[in-house]
Amino acid sequence: MIVGILKEVKLSENRVSMTPSGVDMMVHHGHKVLVEKSAGNGSGFIDEEYVAAGGKIVNTAGEIYAQADMVMHVKEITPPEYKLLRPGQIVFAYLHLAADLPQIEALKASKCVAVAYETVELSNGNLPLLQPMSEVAGRMSIQISAHFLEMSQGGRGMLLGGVPGVAPAKVVVLGGGIVGTNAAKMACGLGADVTILDKNLDRLRYLSDTMPANCKLLMSNQMTVREEVKSADVLIGAVLVAGGKTPQLVSREMVSTMKKGAVMVDVAIDQGGCFETSHTTTHNDPVYMIDDVIHYCVGNMPGAVARTSTFALTNATLPYALALADKGWKKAMRDDPALRKGLNICEGNIISPPVAEAFDLECVQMEF
Repeated sequence: MIVGILKEVKLSENRVSMTPSGVDMMVHHGHKVLVEKSAGNGSGFIDEEYVAAGGKIVNTAGEIYAQADMVMHVKEITPPEYKLLRPGQIVFAYLHLAADLPQIEALKASKCVAVAYETVELSNGNLPLLQPMSEVAGRMSIQISAHFLEMSQGGRGMLLGGVPGVAPAKVVVLGGGIVGTNAAKMACGLGADVTILDKNLDRLRYLSDTMPANCKLLMSNQMTVREEVKSADVLIGAVLVAGGKTPQLVSREMVSTMKKGAVMVDVAIDQGGCFETSHTTTHNDPVYMIDDVIHYCVGNMPGAVARTSTFALTNATLPYALALADKGWKKAMRDDPALRKGLNICEGNIISPPVAEAFDLECVQMEF
């Protein structure tokens, strides 16, 4: 199979979908790998490293789309690329379709085979290709919050962990999944007063056994969310509906009750965001104020630590990419139910129920 590694085009997105070692593995499996010129530069991988691994450098994305049987991105397909997609071509990337109707329509029109990293799901409910970036984003959310709590950034002027004799900041985390757990671990490690809210009692029991003593756990409901939001110095939105649109748990009215200079980080913004006041921002212009509350809603947070993220991403995605390349998408999905759940759009049809439900569109069941 011819596999194409595309350069990311989203603003300040420095990740790349495969490391040189991943290319080496692909080549050893008998595949040809095309790498767009300078695709790895932002993660510290120069073209010569890809060539040494057996890849071929090509000058433009258009050449890759024209030749590759499977194209790999980190982030979603962007409008300039829509016309380059071909029928039957495998697209393997984070697609986040539940918040992107134009991309849905473009992928359907192209009749490509769109496989989303974020909906590959194991039998135990784990999302193996989303997990590494969720770990990165969760940990980053606390670094970011600590920075924007500084007065020079418009924050409350608080040290996240306080000092002896001075109370630490209160960090409220909505969601006890991978993002929320990693955010809470970082915040606890810095000495913050941390509370996780989740609606899954079994998850709360697990976290009770594994989290530090300065992490409190609460069952999530509307009243509790309202009370905790009001008292938070930092609010982390870490809610996920796999493949679907994120529910908005924090209303505009709740934001108006928050402390002046509090910081909100909406890690769920890729799937629509879990704060009513959220809209996507960029690394170049990451925050805005509403009611004197700082909102950070960057849609590709791990892109800011691209080298760490690229290694973590390739570690997770490479086995699935190899399966698609070695077997072809139909056999790969017959053999692996987890990968089959990653199929979102195929040959003009929406296959993923959460994607269809997000926009009230028809969903087609597919036999493999």
